[in-house]
Amino acid sequence: MSEWTIGIIGGSGLYALDALEEAQWVEVETPWGAPSDALLVGRLHGVRFVFLPRHGRGHRIPPSQINVRANIDALKRAGCTDLVAVSAIGSLREALPPGRFVVVDQFVDRTAGRPASFFGPGLVAHVSMADPVCPRLSALVAEAAEAAGAQVARGATYLAMEGPQFSSRAESRLYRQWGCDVIGMTAMPEAKLAREAELPYALVGMVTDYDGWREGEAPVEVSEVIARLHANAAAARATIEALARALPPERAPSPIDTALDDAIITAPEARDPAMLAKLDAVCRRLER
Repeated sequence: MSEWTIGIIGGSGLYALDALEEAQWVEVETPWGAPSDALLVGRLHGVRFVFLPRHGRGHRIPPSQINVRANIDALKRAGCTDLVAVSAIGSLREALPPGRFVVVDQFVDRTAGRPASFFGPGLVAHVSMADPVCPRLSALVAEAAEAAGAQVARGATYLAMEGPQFSSRAESRLYRQWGCDVIGMTAMPEAKLAREAELPYALVGMVTDYDGWREGEAPVEVSEVIARLHANAAAARATIEALARALPPERAPSPIDTALDDAIITAPEARDPAMLAKLDAVCRRLER
């Protein structure tokens, strides 16, 4: 049993957490380069939180240029025990209208060219992504969003697209046929890297639009997304406050805390010392 440290990855429209007490921005260096921004560290209702704006303050970084490895590494170095991602998403279902909060439980990854693993030559690992989010954390986030007054859908498949362009109508309709429910540009490889770093991960998406699949509807425009983001941001901040109030006083261990136990395939004598050094935060537990 141990204390929670909740990492919050803030998506479009969520660039700070004003309610944090004793908050300070902290610069963190990683072997993978610079994260999207400094980390905002503080406490909320007695719980330690570490906030990182995914796109940087002012939304400077496009989806495909986010240094996700550096972001996850920095949050791990900051002592995070669990990660909650907050994201703007499009809806592929009539039943998920703009304004709805969606707690995702599955992903289809259609991104390309984004570094998707901390591991490589000299240290090979294969983590399971069959169940890519933490059910305990996801349930806590869903309950917190409901307590904050949001309408919440639990369980959805998120199509991760490359972007930065929005979908064509044909693509949007295809993703619906695949069984996807929502669409976004940032959850992959974020969820994969969180699992490699043994960080339980939950994603709450805030629906801003219906993507491009609806007949006779105007295409998605940034102005529409921004307007909905402003409407959703207060509810997102209230959700995080509700989560802080609802967390059990003690954090029980999660199976995800030891995800690497059965994932590293490289024999100990064959492991590259340089790779081990680069993975000092991700693999810290295994090197003790």
